[in-house]
Amino acid sequence: MATIGFVGLGTMGLCMARNLIKNGHQVIGFDFSEMAMNLHTKNGGEAASSAAEASKNANFAITMLPNGKATKEAVLGADGIIEKLPKDSLIIDMSTIHPLETDQIRKELEENGFSMVDAPVGRTSVEAEKGQSLFMVGAEKQDFKIAQPILACMGDTIIDCGGPGTGSRMKIVNNLMTTSLNVLTAQVLTFSDATGLDRDVALKVMAGTAAGRGHMSTTYPSKVLKGELDPAFMIDLAKKDLDIAIEFSKVLGVPISLALQAEKIYTEAQEDGRGNQDWTAIFDMLHKKQFLN
Repeated sequence: MATIGFVGLGTMGLCMARNLIKNGHQVIGFDFSEMAMNLHTKNGGEAASSAAEASKNANFAITMLPNGKATKEAVLGADGIIEKLPKDSLIIDMSTIHPLETDQIRKELEENGFSMVDAPVGRTSVEAEKGQSLFMVGAEKQDFKIAQPILACMGDTIIDCGGPGTGSRMKIVNNLMTTSLNVLTAQVLTFSDATGLDRDVALKVMAGTAAGRGHMSTTYPSKVLKGELDPAFMIDLAKKDLDIAIEFSKVLGVPISLALQAEKIYTEAQEDGRGNQDWTAIFDMLHKKQFLN
């Protein structure tokens, strides 16, 4: 079993550290919160006085911190991980930080003779508690193989995203989708309630369509991702329905700001001569404007 220095014992970190302990690993933790440190020791972990002390003689040093500044300080700063971590040990950063910060931290680590894996976490503390997290991993192939058994103690889905830095990038892409959809979901359900619909009925209906199932698992694979733009549902018709919803929302006095932004893009598609194409052609339009111009 491995010796693991674990820096960052917040809600997620505590769950992760506990699952490592359950799998027989020695986990030496550090957090500025005394309460977090006490909970960690109650879970069977050991406490250290700094990130450096937590990582002394460790095979792995794991960080789970709230932002890039805290991560860089914990890894590279005074009393940071690299002060005492053996050179042949592996650093695994599970924080969600700016991808360019990930790149910079990795660069400075390499200059100091250390290897790093970026492995931010998908799913929430509910899954982390059960050891069912998803990890988006950015690493050299050999480092991915070394980190995989450790990550498997904390999650049931480990995805190699394609090399150093790709885990961090994948997490931001994923969270752009989930955080934006959260707002859209809130606006749509508020609009639905305002129309007088029963909420359970609305949820049941949308769960059976692309509204609830998502375009990535329904419309996109069979159309635009195959280069197929013949319409199953035309952009002109989608725009018509969107316009009705926007007008109705004004009558009801319900703000639906994301729909207003979407309306501009559908209008752009129509002006681009795409009105009779499949509604997923929105992606084809945006992608070509980004990468061909």
